[in-house]
Amino acid sequence: MKLLFLPRGRALLVAAAFLVLCFGAVLTAKLTTSRAATTGPLVSVYPIPNDQVASPEAQLVFRGLPSSKLGTISVRGSESGVHTGAVQADSDNYGGSFLPTKPFTPGETVTVTTDLDIRGASSGTYHFTVAQPLPPIRLAEPGFSARRPGDVMHFQSRPDLQPAAVKITKNDESTAHGYIFLGPQEGPVSDGPMIIGSDGHLVWYKPLPRNELATDVRAQTYDGQPVITWWQGGWNAGIGRGEDVISNSAYEVIKYVKAANGMDADLHEFQITRNGIDALITAYYPVRWNESSVGGPKNGIVFDAVVQEIDIATGLVVFQWDSLDHVPLNASTGAPPKNPGHPYNYFHINSVVQDDDGNLIISARNTSAAYKVSIGTGNIIWTLGGKDSSFKMGKGASFAFQHDVEVRASNDSEVSMFDDGAGPPDVHSASRGLELSLNTKARTATLAAQQFHSPSLLAQFEGNDQALYNGDSFIGWGEQPYFSEYNSRGQLVFDGHFATAEDSYRAYRFRWIGTPQTQPALAVTLKNGAETAYASWNGATQVTSWRVLGGAAATSLTTLATAKMANFETAIRIKPEAYVEVQALGSKGEVLGTSQAERPQ
Repeated sequence: MKLLFLPRGRALLVAAAFLVLCFGAVLTAKLTTSRAATTGPLVSVYPIPNDQVASPEAQLVFRGLPSSKLGTISVRGSESGVHTGAVQADSDNYGGSFLPTKPFTPGETVTVTTDLDIRGASSGTYHFTVAQPLPPIRLAEPGFSARRPGDVMHFQSRPDLQPAAVKITKNDESTAHGYIFLGPQEGPVSDGPMIIGSDGHLVWYKPLPRNELATDVRAQTYDGQPVITWWQGGWNAGIGRGEDVISNSAYEVIKYVKAANGMDADLHEFQITRNGIDALITAYYPVRWNESSVGGPKNGIVFDAVVQEIDIATGLVVFQWDSLDHVPLNASTGAPPKNPGHPYNYFHINSVVQDDDGNLIISARNTSAAYKVSIGTGNIIWTLGGKDSSFKMGKGASFAFQHDVEVRASNDSEVSMFDDGAGPPDVHSASRGLELSLNTKARTATLAAQQFHSPSLLAQFEGNDQALYNGDSFIGWGEQPYFSEYNSRGQLVFDGHFATAEDSYRAYRFRWIGTPQTQPALAVTLKNGAETAYASWNGATQVTSWRVLGGAAATSLTTLATAKMANFETAIRIKPEAYVEVQALGSKGEVLGTSQAERPQ
């Protein structure tokens, strides 16, 4: 997503000016506010010029040229005075950040002076206002589903894994290939990222601490390699505080991605951008704000909905967008809370996606609208839905409290979303997967396709609508415990749900190859003179069969039996032996992994 500004004409002018300065003028090391900016590449900065909600811990981002070309940067707060700091380069060498050695003072105006051509500023000097932030939202106590028979999966070889049980009620042969990625919440025993097969059997599960959950579990590509990503942490009132996780195909965590500028990563989005090295994340930032325009207090508390693009390798921000700089409070469908001590969640960001032109599309549940945002300026290009839509909404095209707005076709000609439709106040009688055709010239939005569940489902929150490679749509029904697949004709070809009241923020289908570096697990039981070997390998996707070996000593084992892999755990009857081990075999009979030798229990 990082834009490259390479105007050759300007580059020549810069080179010529540099020669003149070298031979005919004295270069000064320190810039002043009276000095005009030199001509050069157009540079985007964050906080943006005239930003009203910059964090006291903000880094000053410069994008559009190598960090070695930034020159001298002068930073002065109206109350905190001159700020020293250091410049750190972005990993793509096309920008960098000035990292102040001390925080800014809440409420002050900061003046930044450079000799750069700053986008949105009349010269190399620009200003921003520091927000008056409040402590982050307090995390809620974890909730648990009531126990009942069949609510979790059980395995002899992995008694530590007890994910929420699922039931598959429809599984046609025409479904897209791939596994189903889930993040069950408030499970009876544990929560965590989870992969299952189309028949409902477990493929991989990572239980998290009881006070944490996982959302947005999916397969992505990072730095050219396939990875699994998810958000994990705690939450309250639909807002998360945690971190994003990148795990390789061996299920080893290779990177934790955190929000910058003193914020916590929110649960709603973690998407690696098309360049494969940055990530789009969301955050909620409570600040003091005047709510009088919507009947609230002048010194109220409002959640600024924040998008950050993070350079994964360095942890630096390379782009930031703040809702309070661009979307007014009166765009919200809800009024401020009656208790002035409670934050007003007027926007409630729940998705952000990179469009094919590099700009962003942001979904806001509480304005019932999606916004296309310029990656260069942060300005809104168009608004879809809500009180001030740029598009005339055709019959059946209007939506409410939507999640997961995605681009389905180039040039913004088609978008999709999960249309929750449940408020308060309720707008629809049922939630749906929704696809809209957009005419950006005529500014019209028309219904292209929609998918309803049978029986009908109404979700007040969460949900997604994923476009699959074969033209199908995979829908996670959010608050409801269902996940479904529909073909291009709108026919249901797959349907499943959790056995109890669990839900998954989003549900996806992806192709995936898992190659765990752990050993296969084995449990051996002896009952009525007969032994059974229970073999499993959490996350392995290439095992086709198991070979069981046994003998009187762990160092002297011979083959007892082979069996085709059956679901997550395979039970194999064998003759009694003092020691038993299993080997996981691939499609050509090759050994993929070997368990430890175990004695019967």
